[in-house]
Amino acid sequence: MIPQAVREMWATDLASRSIGMELLDAGEGHAVVRMPVTDTMMNGHDVAHGGYLFLLADSAFACACNSYGPVALAAGADITFVAPVRRGDVLEARAAERVRFGRSGVYDVTVYRGDEVVAEFRGRSRTVGSSPQQQKNGAADGRAE
Repeated sequence: MIPQAVREMWATDLASRSIGMELLDAGEGHAVVRMPVTDTMMNGHDVAHGGYLFLLADSAFACACNSYGPVALAAGADITFVAPVRRGDVLEARAAERVRFGRSGVYDVTVYRGDEVVAEFRGRSRTVGSSPQQQKNGAADGRAE
């Protein structure tokens, strides 16, 4: 079951949802997000612009690192593009937590086209507190009571 904190975050994430991303799964420290590659995502070389792949991986990362409840934001991230992505491809980003320590975390996201890896992303998170919705529900630290 997708954690409530992730469902609430995804419901207000217009940047991800407006380009066709779909949250398939999330749980403590992991998430899976799918995105179709459309005409508007093509760059001048007729391959998908790397920014869209980063956005997909970052969205999966956000779902994974926010799965525990308190709001976590990206402290940094990088991506390696492994293979070109084409119009009509359907990509799936699978995020997995590597380690959490204090208020920080490290997450790896692999972006697939079917069984083929097209990008590898590493994100570093920092927990900053609770969301307005969590505060409204009375959880000062973002955890459900």
